[in-house]
Amino acid sequence: MSTELIARYYAAFNDGDTDAMLACVAPDVAHHVNEGQVRRGRDAFRDFCDHMARSYRETLTDVVILAGPEGRYAAEFTVNGTYLETDPGLPDARGQSYTLPAGAFFTVADGAIARVVTYYNLADWIRQVS
Repeated sequence: MSTELIARYYAAFNDGDTDAMLACVAPDVAHHVNEGQVRRGRDAFRDFCDHMARSYRETLTDVVILAGPEGRYAAEFTVNGTYLETDPGLPDARGQSYTLPAGAFFTVADGAIARVVTYYNLADWIRQVS
């Protein structure tokens, strides 16, 4: 069942286990980053995860996974994070904590996550870390 796949994906995220996250996504995954470009493929996904691990320490709580028709899924969750290293174009990092509601949309095909789209309120995050 694909809700279990998405639950594994988020458990791996919370464990900081990029390899386990990569095992959940398709080789040509389309990763739509909040306020960013679409990144395609596992290599781009790994690069994004590595960057995020340097700049942020995050744990997701209150995760709710919803199933829709034809391989479509959604998740709602709370991001609990610490801003570790300044991300270019964003406020300076000083170990600030933040809490954000967020959501994601998924397409699952052939037993793997083929598309993930993540959304959160960037203005709210900037307010919290400024």
